[in-house]
Amino acid sequence: MTKLAIMGAMEEEIEPLLEHFKNIKITEFANNKYYELNYNGLDIVVAYSKIGKVFASLTASTMIEKFGCDTLLFSGVAGGINPKLKIGDLIIANKLCQHDLDITAFGHPHGYVPEGSVYVETSKELIEVAKIVASENGIKVIEGTIATGDQFVHSMERKEFIESTFKADALEMEGASVAVVCDALNVPFFVLRAISDTADMDAGFDFDEFLKSSAKNSADYLIKIVNKLNK
Repeated sequence: MTKLAIMGAMEEEIEPLLEHFKNIKITEFANNKYYELNYNGLDIVVAYSKIGKVFASLTASTMIEKFGCDTLLFSGVAGGINPKLKIGDLIIANKLCQHDLDITAFGHPHGYVPEGSVYVETSKELIEVAKIVASENGIKVIEGTIATGDQFVHSMERKEFIESTFKADALEMEGASVAVVCDALNVPFFVLRAISDTADMDAGFDFDEFLKSSAKNSADYLIKIVNKLNK
């Protein structure tokens, strides 16, 4: 690894990461900001893409092609649909899918397009490092399937469809598109999410509050993973 990309979707997801770094150089490109820095000898580029699959694809591609990153870590929050997941819990994606990709009218399964695949698998080596870090620090984390789509899913009916169709454990709006980009460009990648909301929550809960606390959970764990990768 010569240059590491660290991505989030929202500013709130990268703020707790940037607190760990000094001497940050900001480069503006393609209507976005890229935070370049050196951390204990490792060159890192940090960015938040903005929400959704298109922005996430653009940012991941830029980090790899323009900035020369050869490994990508994603940190952020997700909605839990596996009933075992509670707010603040951590999940590492072992594979990701696009739950809103639908050309079933042509006889294809949900999430599939020709010359693509329903699922994209993440780097087994990075997952192993993350599991070692979790074990050494007493951090509870599960591996699972993360489903991505360009919608904030809040209906139980839709969540049940995604869980049954894709056997997904968590939902978000960027991971699978980042996975497609990294897979196509042969860049090892890893998607880590902390649960900010769950399927059984009522509509009155404070999403912003849980967003901040869960984003910090994810970021704190990710920094420990970066330290391990840099040894």
